[in-house]
Amino acid sequence: MTESTTDPEPTIRRRDEIEYEPVSAADGLEKGVLISDDHGAPNFAIRRFVLEAGAEVPEHTNEVEHEQYVLEGEYTVGIGEEEYEVSAGDSLLIPGGTVHWYRNEGDERGAFICAVPNGDDAIELVE
Repeated sequence: MTESTTDPEPTIRRRDEIEYEPVSAADGLEKGVLISDDHGAPNFAIRRFVLEAGAEVPEHTNEVEHEQYVLEGEYTVGIGEEEYEVSAGDSLLIPGGTVHWYRNEGDERGAFICAVPNGDDAIELVE
């Protein structure tokens, strides 16, 4: 966690300010950073991911925990050895270092908010 010597300033980022970029680890997955340390947030980053219909994110780990909230759609999330069907309104905790993956077999895209501690959140693919 990043320590700040000054109090952060309140920040509002509008929808049209968010740029979405493809995530290189998976076809059909895009990420938009909503708020992060780049915007003055001292502790956490909030990102929005879009998982297109038919998209799959391979097994991977991240060093940091992930708290997620499903905004739209229905898709499958694998966490450890378990598979979960999730839909709008569901929340998830993926502990740091836990193998996880996503699969959207539906006809509609899925989207979720993901909160993580600021810092490195590199994806490490599981072979």
